[in-house]
Amino acid sequence: MWGRRKSGGRGAEPTTVTPEPVEVTGPRADGPFDVTERPVEDPDAYLDLGSLLIRIREGIEVQLPTENDVVTAALIAAEGSAIELRPFAGNKTGGTWSGVLEDLRGEVEKRRGEYTEVDGPFGRELVARFPATAPDGSAAIQPVRFIGVEGPRWVLRATIMGAAALESTDTGVLMDVLREVRVRRGPEPRVLRESLPLTLPPDAQRVAGPEGS
Repeated sequence: MWGRRKSGGRGAEPTTVTPEPVEVTGPRADGPFDVTERPVEDPDAYLDLGSLLIRIREGIEVQLPTENDVVTAALIAAEGSAIELRPFAGNKTGGTWSGVLEDLRGEVEKRRGEYTEVDGPFGRELVARFPATAPDGSAAIQPVRFIGVEGPRWVLRATIMGAAALESTDTGVLMDVLREVRVRRGPEPRVLRESLPLTLPPDAQRVAGPEGS
Protein backbone atom coordinates (compact mmCIF):
# COMPACT_ATOMS: atom_id res chain seq x y z
CA MET A 1 0.00 0.00 0.00
CA TRP A 2 1.28 3.43 -0.83
CA GLY A 3 0.72 6.89 0.60
CA ARG A 4 1.76 10.42 -0.16
CA ARG A 5 4.37 12.41 1.74
CA LYS A 6 3.31 15.71 3.18
CA SER A 7 4.42 18.86 1.46
CA GLY A 8 7.87 20.07 2.39
CA GLY A 9 6.76 23.69 2.58
CA ARG A 10 8.12 24.77 -0.77
CA GLY A 11 7.28 28.06 -2.34
CA ALA A 12 4.35 28.58 -4.65
CA GLU A 13 4.47 26.58 -7.86
CA PRO A 14 4.49 28.48 -11.17
CA THR A 15 1.04 29.23 -12.51
CA THR A 16 0.02 27.00 -15.41
CA VAL A 17 -2.85 27.29 -17.84
CA THR A 18 -5.24 24.34 -17.74
CA PRO A 19 -6.59 23.36 -21.18
CA GLU A 20 -10.33 23.38 -21.69
CA PRO A 21 -12.08 19.99 -21.30
CA VAL A 22 -12.83 18.07 -24.50
CA GLU A 23 -16.37 16.83 -25.04
CA VAL A 24 -16.54 13.04 -24.76
CA THR A 25 -19.59 11.07 -25.83
CA GLY A 26 -20.57 7.43 -25.68
CA PRO A 27 -19.69 4.98 -22.88
CA ARG A 28 -16.87 7.24 -21.60
CA ALA A 29 -19.02 10.36 -21.31
CA ASP A 30 -18.62 10.13 -17.51
CA GLY A 31 -15.06 8.76 -17.61
CA PRO A 32 -12.50 7.39 -17.51
CA PHE A 33 -10.84 10.15 -19.53
CA ASP A 34 -7.56 10.80 -21.24
CA VAL A 35 -5.59 13.61 -19.60
CA THR A 36 -5.97 15.60 -22.82
CA GLU A 37 -9.75 15.36 -22.44
CA ARG A 38 -9.99 16.17 -18.73
CA PRO A 39 -6.78 17.67 -17.38
CA VAL A 40 -6.18 17.19 -13.67
CA GLU A 41 -6.83 20.55 -12.02
CA ASP A 42 -5.83 19.42 -8.52
CA PRO A 43 -2.79 17.08 -8.67
CA ASP A 44 -2.99 16.50 -4.90
CA ALA A 45 -6.36 14.78 -5.44
CA TYR A 46 -4.78 12.07 -7.61
CA LEU A 47 -2.13 9.39 -7.20
CA ASP A 48 0.11 9.85 -10.24
CA LEU A 49 1.39 6.50 -11.52
CA GLY A 50 2.66 7.74 -14.87
CA SER A 51 0.22 6.31 -17.39
CA LEU A 52 -2.58 6.17 -14.80
CA LEU A 53 -3.83 8.81 -12.40
CA ILE A 54 -6.13 7.48 -9.70
CA ARG A 55 -8.35 9.79 -7.70
CA ILE A 56 -7.72 9.50 -3.98
CA ARG A 57 -10.91 8.84 -2.05
CA GLU A 58 -11.72 7.77 1.49
CA GLY A 59 -12.15 4.06 2.05
CA ILE A 60 -9.90 2.74 -0.72
CA GLU A 61 -6.50 1.08 -0.49
CA VAL A 62 -4.11 1.23 -3.45
CA GLN A 63 -1.58 -1.55 -3.95
CA LEU A 64 1.04 -1.71 -6.71
CA PRO A 65 1.94 -5.30 -7.67
CA THR A 66 5.44 -5.63 -9.13
CA GLU A 67 7.32 -8.15 -11.24
CA ASN A 68 11.11 -7.86 -11.41
CA ASP A 69 10.79 -4.47 -9.65
CA VAL A 70 8.44 -3.21 -12.38
CA VAL A 71 4.94 -2.06 -11.42
CA THR A 72 2.52 -4.20 -13.44
CA ALA A 73 -0.88 -2.89 -12.34
CA ALA A 74 -2.77 -0.73 -9.91
CA LEU A 75 -4.94 -2.70 -7.48
CA ILE A 76 -7.59 -0.73 -5.61
CA ALA A 77 -9.44 -2.47 -2.78
CA ALA A 78 -12.65 -1.27 -1.16
CA GLU A 79 -15.57 -2.80 0.72
CA GLY A 80 -14.22 -6.34 0.49
CA SER A 81 -13.71 -6.30 -3.29
CA ALA A 82 -10.96 -5.02 -5.58
CA ILE A 83 -10.37 -3.66 -9.07
CA GLU A 84 -7.13 -4.18 -10.97
CA LEU A 85 -6.25 -1.61 -13.64
CA ARG A 86 -3.84 -2.28 -16.52
CA PRO A 87 -3.40 0.24 -19.37
CA PHE A 88 -2.29 -0.82 -22.86
CA ALA A 89 -1.56 0.86 -26.17
CA GLY A 90 -4.62 0.67 -28.41
CA ASN A 91 -5.58 1.10 -32.02
CA LYS A 92 -6.31 4.64 -33.13
CA THR A 93 -9.61 3.50 -34.66
CA GLY A 94 -10.61 1.25 -31.75
CA GLY A 95 -11.41 -2.43 -31.77
CA THR A 96 -8.42 -3.53 -29.67
CA TRP A 97 -10.61 -4.82 -26.83
CA SER A 98 -12.20 -7.48 -29.05
CA GLY A 99 -8.80 -9.18 -29.39
CA VAL A 100 -8.21 -8.96 -25.65
CA LEU A 101 -11.63 -10.52 -25.04
CA GLU A 102 -10.71 -13.47 -27.22
CA ASP A 103 -7.58 -14.05 -25.14
CA LEU A 104 -9.59 -13.76 -21.91
CA ARG A 105 -12.05 -16.42 -23.03
CA GLY A 106 -9.15 -18.79 -23.55
CA GLU A 107 -7.63 -17.82 -20.19
CA VAL A 108 -10.88 -18.56 -18.34
CA GLU A 109 -11.24 -21.95 -20.03
CA LYS A 110 -7.58 -22.78 -19.30
CA ARG A 111 -8.19 -22.11 -15.61
CA ARG A 112 -11.30 -24.34 -15.71
CA GLY A 113 -13.59 -21.40 -15.14
CA GLU A 114 -16.94 -20.50 -16.64
CA TYR A 115 -17.99 -17.18 -18.13
CA THR A 116 -20.92 -15.26 -19.48
CA GLU A 117 -20.33 -12.60 -22.13
CA VAL A 118 -22.62 -9.62 -21.60
CA ASP A 119 -23.16 -6.04 -22.73
CA GLY A 120 -21.84 -3.82 -19.93
CA PRO A 121 -21.51 -0.05 -19.47
CA PHE A 122 -18.46 0.05 -21.79
CA GLY A 123 -19.49 -2.66 -24.27
CA ARG A 124 -18.81 -6.39 -24.30
CA GLU A 125 -17.35 -7.82 -21.09
CA LEU A 126 -16.96 -11.15 -19.32
CA VAL A 127 -18.48 -12.14 -16.00
CA ALA A 128 -16.50 -15.22 -14.97
CA ARG A 129 -16.37 -17.70 -12.11
CA PHE A 130 -13.28 -19.67 -11.17
CA PRO A 131 -13.01 -22.68 -8.86
CA ALA A 132 -11.35 -21.71 -5.58
CA THR A 133 -10.77 -22.96 -2.06
CA ALA A 134 -12.39 -21.28 0.95
CA PRO A 135 -10.37 -20.56 4.14
CA ASP A 136 -11.90 -23.64 5.76
CA GLY A 137 -10.69 -25.82 2.90
CA SER A 138 -14.06 -26.29 1.24
CA ALA A 139 -14.72 -25.72 -2.44
CA ALA A 140 -15.69 -22.18 -3.38
CA ILE A 141 -16.20 -19.93 -6.38
CA GLN A 142 -14.18 -16.78 -7.16
CA PRO A 143 -16.18 -14.26 -9.21
CA VAL A 144 -14.22 -12.06 -11.63
CA ARG A 145 -15.48 -9.40 -14.02
CA PHE A 146 -13.39 -8.32 -17.01
CA ILE A 147 -14.11 -4.83 -18.39
CA GLY A 148 -12.41 -3.08 -21.30
CA VAL A 149 -12.44 0.69 -21.86
CA GLU A 150 -11.10 2.07 -25.15
CA GLY A 151 -9.80 5.64 -25.30
CA PRO A 152 -7.58 7.69 -27.63
CA ARG A 153 -4.96 5.08 -28.66
CA TRP A 154 -5.25 3.23 -25.35
CA VAL A 155 -7.19 0.39 -23.75
CA LEU A 156 -7.79 0.16 -20.02
CA ARG A 157 -8.41 -3.37 -18.75
CA ALA A 158 -10.31 -3.36 -15.48
CA THR A 159 -10.66 -6.62 -13.56
CA ILE A 160 -13.08 -6.61 -10.65
CA MET A 161 -12.71 -9.37 -8.04
CA GLY A 162 -14.91 -10.31 -5.11
CA ALA A 163 -18.60 -9.75 -4.47
CA ALA A 164 -18.62 -6.64 -6.67
CA ALA A 165 -17.88 -8.91 -9.67
CA LEU A 166 -21.02 -11.02 -9.36
CA GLU A 167 -22.92 -9.02 -11.97
CA SER A 168 -22.42 -6.39 -14.66
CA THR A 169 -23.35 -3.02 -13.20
CA ASP A 170 -22.27 0.61 -13.41
CA THR A 171 -22.77 1.29 -9.71
CA GLY A 172 -20.61 0.88 -6.63
CA VAL A 173 -17.39 2.41 -5.31
CA LEU A 174 -15.11 0.42 -7.65
CA MET A 175 -16.98 1.61 -10.72
CA ASP A 176 -16.71 5.15 -9.33
CA VAL A 177 -12.94 4.61 -9.03
CA LEU A 178 -12.82 3.44 -12.66
CA ARG A 179 -14.84 6.40 -13.93
CA GLU A 180 -12.53 8.84 -12.12
CA VAL A 181 -9.31 7.47 -13.67
CA ARG A 182 -7.21 9.62 -16.00
CA VAL A 183 -5.04 7.87 -18.61
CA ARG A 184 -1.78 9.44 -19.82
CA ARG A 185 -1.00 7.62 -23.07
CA GLY A 186 1.82 9.93 -24.17
CA PRO A 187 2.93 10.62 -27.76
CA GLU A 188 5.45 7.76 -28.01
CA PRO A 189 4.90 5.15 -30.74
CA ARG A 190 4.02 1.82 -29.17
CA VAL A 191 3.25 -1.71 -30.31
CA LEU A 192 -0.44 -2.57 -30.22
CA ARG A 193 -1.42 -3.92 -26.76
CA GLU A 194 1.95 -2.96 -25.30
CA SER A 195 1.67 -2.22 -21.58
CA LEU A 196 1.80 1.47 -20.76
CA PRO A 197 4.44 2.09 -18.07
CA LEU A 198 3.32 2.50 -14.48
CA THR A 199 5.66 4.28 -12.09
CA LEU A 200 5.72 5.21 -8.43
CA PRO A 201 4.99 8.88 -7.83
CA PRO A 202 8.13 10.74 -6.74
CA ASP A 203 6.45 11.89 -3.51
CA ALA A 204 5.21 8.43 -2.48
CA GLN A 205 6.33 6.53 0.57
CA ARG A 206 5.73 2.96 1.65
CA VAL A 207 2.92 2.68 4.17
CA ALA A 208 2.82 -0.39 6.39
CA GLY A 209 -0.21 -2.50 5.61
CA PRO A 210 -1.69 -5.43 7.49
CA GLU A 211 0.68 -8.12 8.67
CA GLY A 212 1.81 -10.27 5.76
CA SER A 213 0.98 -7.69 3.08
